[in-house]
Amino acid sequence: MVKVFGLSHLFMTLFLHCFANFMVVPAITDVTMAALCPGKDECSLAIYLTGAQQVIIGLGSLVVMPLVGNLSDIYGRKVMLTLPITLSVFPLVILAYSRTKYYFYAYYVLKTLIAMATEGSAQFLALAYVADNVPEGKRAAVFGIMSGFASSSFVLGNFSTRFLSTSATFQVAAAMSVVSLVYMRVFLPESNMRIGICETDCLLEKSPSKKWNLYNNLPSINDTICLLRTSPTFSKAAAVAFFINVADVGLYASLMYYLKAQFHFNKEQFADLMIISGIAGVVSQLIIMPIITPLMGEEKMLSVGLFFTATHMILYSVAWAPWVRNNIWNRIFKIVD
Repeated sequence: MVKVFGLSHLFMTLFLHCFANFMVVPAITDVTMAALCPGKDECSLAIYLTGAQQVIIGLGSLVVMPLVGNLSDIYGRKVMLTLPITLSVFPLVILAYSRTKYYFYAYYVLKTLIAMATEGSAQFLALAYVADNVPEGKRAAVFGIMSGFASSSFVLGNFSTRFLSTSATFQVAAAMSVVSLVYMRVFLPESNMRIGICETDCLLEKSPSKKWNLYNNLPSINDTICLLRTSPTFSKAAAVAFFINVADVGLYASLMYYLKAQFHFNKEQFADLMIISGIAGVVSQLIIMPIITPLMGEEKMLSVGLFFTATHMILYSVAWAPWVRNNIWNRIFKIVD
């Protein structure tokens, strides 16, 4: 428990950073539609651009993320954590200034380029920070608490968006992103990396070197293949993460545009949906996971999580079918009658 309290500055940094980024999620669909297809609720161009952006970001992350991880072993977690938090400010500033067509395209290009280098890096560097400072047997519970803080920022960010105008949403998000950067630089201590180094050997054959050389610090394809072959646990975890992310990205890249076209959702209604899902995540990650993870073990908890994720995807696949909607409305009318 002392370690958890010692990580409070990391949790607060992650909370502020996620709060700033989650605030704009309910509003970005309306901004995209207004910039690309003004006055319409359907816009295939917006869906194509979103899908292309996800592909480019994914390919860029595949190359850059191992480099960021290796550099964090050399220069420290805090130094590398500064990079994604700093760069995430600039796209928000563009839309905080203006959301017209050309400013949106500037945001789109800059966001894509920055996300190639920073998408998810704040989260995995935070996980590495925890792994450096928490013994192995207690990490799963702390990971759950950290995820709970991220879910809390998701709920509060969307709740704030519910009561702000679109312009104010991006202005507040940009300001909060700056606050998270300043807080991290002032209060977050550098990670104690000696614990992690003592417990496990370097997974890649190339050990970190203080001498800067991009090609030496960037793991090659052979390094990655070797890692997947020599570490069955890592290869299985990578396969699970790959398929889960394929499903998640495919769902959320099109879901909001579908809701916009089919049900004419706006920023407030998007926020309401996300608040509901976020509250469920906060309860499970801050309350349920720290209690049952020590009892069930990490492998069983992973199985339970995958089961509910698969169930969630199956329900989503049929939830918007006409026969499901008609049946639900018929039952509602019967209850009212």
